[in-house]
Amino acid sequence: MERRNKYALLIIDLINDFDFQMGEPLAENTLDICPSVVKLKQFCKQQDIPVIYVNDHYGIWKADLDAILDYASNDRSEPIIQQIKPESDDYFLIKPKHSAFYGTALNTLLHEVGADSVIVTGVAGNICVFFTANDAYMREYNICVPKDAIASETEKDNHYALEMMKTVLNADTRTVDQFIEEYKAPFL
Repeated sequence: MERRNKYALLIIDLINDFDFQMGEPLAENTLDICPSVVKLKQFCKQQDIPVIYVNDHYGIWKADLDAILDYASNDRSEPIIQQIKPESDDYFLIKPKHSAFYGTALNTLLHEVGADSVIVTGVAGNICVFFTANDAYMREYNICVPKDAIASETEKDNHYALEMMKTVLNADTRTVDQFIEEYKAPFL
């Protein structure tokens, strides 16, 4: 049986120093979603779903993972980074603005790996995740944004972003567990 959707997992800005106003509550909320993101990433790897990190460049302007990890690592970010840092077989892109599509090779990479659907995770739900989902919608990708795999500075901001992505962008906002269960269902 041929699977209807060909997914790619996008992990947005989880390599983050959280060193800005409201960085502390965002880091706390991000720490809460890490188990869901880790579970989803492990599942995607088992299913041969490409894992693509798209991250702010912090003025480094190089897709140099080690340099960005070094820059972003501090007492606040380390518990998050240690759980979710990229592995050698993951893709890693830098982005200049909020959307993972803007000024990056993401669209080309998604075509190269044969993806017609994206699972968008990361931070901040109401900014970079939202803009990425919007640009995916504009490029006619199917969109899944698991509600337990994105974080914003406040719960209110996160809820609003999820509602907008669900109603305006037709995004699937079920939980990671629900996504995994449905993904496996046709093959049980």
